Amino acid sequence: MSSQARIERPRGTHDVVPAEQPLWRLVVGEAERLCALYGYRPIVTPMFEDTALFERTSGAGSDVVQKEMYTFEDRGGRSLTLRPEGTAPICRAYVEHGMHREGQPVKLYVVGPMYRYAAPQRGRYREHWQLSVEAIGSDHPSVDAEVIQLYHALLSRLGVTEFTLALNSIGCPACRPAYLERLNEWLEANLERLDAPTREKASASPLRVFDNYDAKPQAVQDALDDAPKIGESLCEACRKHFAAVLRDLDACGVPYEIVATLVRGLDYYTRTTWEFLGPDEGAQSALSGGGRYDGLVEQIGGPPIPGVGFGAGIERLVLAVEQAGREAATPAMDIFFTIDDSASRELVATWLGTLRQRGIASDTDYAGRSLKGQLTQASRLGAETVVQVRADGATVRRRGQADEEVALDDVLARLTS
Repeated sequence: MSSQARIERPRGTHDVVPAEQPLWRLVVGEAERLCALYGYRPIVTPMFEDTALFERTSGAGSDVVQKEMYTFEDRGGRSLTLRPEGTAPICRAYVEHGMHREGQPVKLYVVGPMYRYAAPQRGRYREHWQLSVEAIGSDHPSVDAEVIQLYHALLSRLGVTEFTLALNSIGCPACRPAYLERLNEWLEANLERLDAPTREKASASPLRVFDNYDAKPQAVQDALDDAPKIGESLCEACRKHFAAVLRDLDACGVPYEIVATLVRGLDYYTRTTWEFLGPDEGAQSALSGGGRYDGLVEQIGGPPIPGVGFGAGIERLVLAVEQAGREAATPAMDIFFTIDDSASRELVATWLGTLRQRGIASDTDYAGRSLKGQLTQASRLGAETVVQVRADGATVRRRGQADEEVALDDVLARLTS
């Protein structure tokens, strides 16, 4: 036993071990297939960005900026941040590569790790994987409905049925200032009814007092139920936009609930906002969330381009798929060679090379197991065919068929015929 202390993975991270890979790949693969079906193209952005990208877009008062970002100074004195979310980096790439000169909207998606320093929760890690789907370049309400319907379709394809879609509109720069004035007046008169975290949000960014509404103490929820809601102050343009989104969702058969307290935790959201919520309680129920961000591209130095999109945690989705009872088959091995002590390993290595070049999954024993142990390993791998190799020939065993004795010179031809 080593005298060295065992090194373990950092808190808030996780390994997706081989036994978990089939379900993980099912979820990610289905997400990528569906994105392609809807016309969304893959993009890869760096895992770290200029810190200013997130400070400028997420809002200085957001929990992400104040408490959760992994920010560091590199050796050149530059402040960099591991990306906490996918939308701002995709919009930065959109501007930097001149995608506004392409046909609009530009539809993009990324699947990759995000980083937030927060207390680890079930299905949410400090390093967590996320699907980010963004449609940049159109303010049409049908685009809002499309990205919502895309995630709804993903859940349906994966067999997840226990979820609700919460929807709201949080207005635009034309109507939100008047609402914030009303909300600030109410907050000043009702601060004693709120807990310390909510009062802190009230001073930094009043609209965020509704953040994580379901996770707040019941007394705070009761107080916020009395507060003025943004839906009561929407301008005519925002009302029409939201009504059009709802009509499209109705046409697609996507059920929803309008939740007046639903806001998003980042400054760049406007108009339509939503969350897909699973059966778990509190903050752990969120499967995905998104919204429209019509001023974000301009905030990072681009033209005034509208956009809409969502982020969805892969780990949470995998858990939801597991809870739904969906299973994913482990890829089976096509051929496994057991090797007698007297057999030629070099000959088996030649066969393996040829079979693998032809796309046939094949393997053999490298641990010096007994014949019984080798057969057990073949069974563990789910091998469809087992070839017992001896010095004077081989026995080919196929599931459901009688054993076949084959000369060594004929083995490869028999296996590939």
